[in-house]
Amino acid sequence: MPQMFTPSPTLEATGPSTMTLNMGPQHPSTHGVLRLLLEIDGETVVRLMPDIGFLHTGIEKTCEAKFYQQAVPLTDRIDYLCPLTNNLCYVLAVERLLGLEIPPRAQWLRVMLNELTRINSHLVWLGTHALDIGAMSVFLYCFREREDTLRIFEMVSGQRMMTSYFRIGGLALEPPLGMFDTVRKFVNRFPSRVDEYENLLTANPIWLRRTKGVAYLAPEDAIALGATGPTLRASGVDIDLRRDMPYTGYEKFQFKVPISHDGDVFARYIVRVEELRESNEIVRQTLEGVPEGPIKADAPKIVLPDREKMKTQMEALIYHFKIVTEGFPVPAGEVYQAVESPRGEMGYYVVSDGSPKPYRVHVRAPSFANLQALETMCKGRLIADVVAAIGSIDIVLGEVDR
Repeated sequence: MPQMFTPSPTLEATGPSTMTLNMGPQHPSTHGVLRLLLEIDGETVVRLMPDIGFLHTGIEKTCEAKFYQQAVPLTDRIDYLCPLTNNLCYVLAVERLLGLEIPPRAQWLRVMLNELTRINSHLVWLGTHALDIGAMSVFLYCFREREDTLRIFEMVSGQRMMTSYFRIGGLALEPPLGMFDTVRKFVNRFPSRVDEYENLLTANPIWLRRTKGVAYLAPEDAIALGATGPTLRASGVDIDLRRDMPYTGYEKFQFKVPISHDGDVFARYIVRVEELRESNEIVRQTLEGVPEGPIKADAPKIVLPDREKMKTQMEALIYHFKIVTEGFPVPAGEVYQAVESPRGEMGYYVVSDGSPKPYRVHVRAPSFANLQALETMCKGRLIADVVAAIGSIDIVLGEVDR
């Protein structure tokens, strides 16, 4: 059979004074391998078309060939800046199909690490976004604190980024000694570090000229285009799934949802900076009230037994062998689980046919939806504003392409 070939999209000039311009996919400001096709009149954008697919991994299809527990490491790679959030969304979906009740300690630790992941992701966003616009110092400052969060992830899981720490039924391991002290030191000093970022940017006249009134997105357009997360809240739409559809115990925590009604690049910056502060306070609350108890559900045919039990109890050894080699059946059904990722509503749609492998796994990726808003933001703006607009919606191309 001849190989199927899909040609790259093209954009034809619509007027005698316009021309087409190819931006990317190697352009550093596209935050990954994103290609933009621009029709410009002078330096003004007339039309814009994203060309995606350069990072397609086939993760969703690969999940169908894996046991449910084997799909967890695949979720890390969808959005590589918030792997724990991907872990959480997937395992919550499978746990709903199984009807598992997760111990309170595991839920609190999931919240703690999920909010540290949000901080980590926002720090990468702020540093690279500022670098795009020419503020190099902020990048170095943000990555200083990001390194602290990565060390915490390494303490609990042995990995800095692709942790696979959240498992179906709870957590992979009990947090090590000293982890809570390390997290406490981080949350105590982090607010002063956010003050440093703001001192460098918030009142900076160059930053204000590059972001104020740039790439405006009206609330009705944001809703119509499926935007979520800070991109939506910066346009004045007050939605946050942690508060409005709480999961894994978020209803037990007090936090504000930052919003802005300006809808521009600066508004999206302000919303995320305030989210850094709020996430830090959520982590502080988890430290003050984390309960004692198990970190795994009582489901011996689903959850791997503790290694010490496996070494001394024959029944535990048998369950470990069967789960690893045969998986575990999940009752037939389908479920959609959504969480609030750093970029917006991340959802996992999981279908079970009753076997140990998922029949279908589909990801509702917030970056994919938010990218649709880029043309609306950029029409009538300068080419230089396209760079600011891309950074302000905080896309991750691994999540867009999957």
